[in-house]
Amino acid sequence: MGKMAIASQETVFVTPAAALAATLTVGPASRGLVVFAHGSGSGRFSPRNRAVADVLHGEGLGTLLLDLLTEDEQRVDEVTREHRFNIELLAQRVVAAIDAAGQRPQTAGLPIGLFGASTGAAAALAAAGRRPAAVKAVVSRGGRGDLAAKDLPNVRAAVLLIVGGRDPEILLLNRQVQSMLQCPNELVIVPGAGHLFEESDTLYQAARHAAEWFSRNLVLAAGEE
Repeated sequence: MGKMAIASQETVFVTPAAALAATLTVGPASRGLVVFAHGSGSGRFSPRNRAVADVLHGEGLGTLLLDLLTEDEQRVDEVTREHRFNIELLAQRVVAAIDAAGQRPQTAGLPIGLFGASTGAAAALAAAGRRPAAVKAVVSRGGRGDLAAKDLPNVRAAVLLIVGGRDPEILLLNRQVQSMLQCPNELVIVPGAGHLFEESDTLYQAARHAAEWFSRNLVLAAGEE
């Protein structure tokens, strides 16, 4: 499918605890909304997540890339690293973003998926477990879903776990995550990819897997309802 008419805007998602800067890319023909939960020390300008978002846009999906930390929290985290592994804090903010998306005229009614990388995958899976009726699909790239262990049994969304073939520790952890999930799930290994998917073509392969998963479990499922 060719890229549909969509527009990006810088905006703010106000949650009960913080106002989070975000980039919302959505159009009148968007067939779903994928909320991104960034990994350790990252934010909405992550080049890897923006590259994945571009692939999703080509499938007619809208995206929401947001900073899970405020500017003040980011400054503290750069020194202390105290927030990037605070999965409870990050999960609460992903949940708040899901709730806010359901209220905005541009995004209300769109089936919601979550894309998480590294520790962001834990926040995404925890949020999916806490909003089982709202979240229809989750994709984890090189994710630490094990850090959301208490929420995994409550996840009802279809979950795709993408791991690099050169990332054996994360692969082992993702197999453990699979054993804890009670929802439809698959694990895909991208040959030659390390933890950050920096090797030639590996990030694009991961993005294609994500796009196919969301198309199948967001777009097609919504059409069958």
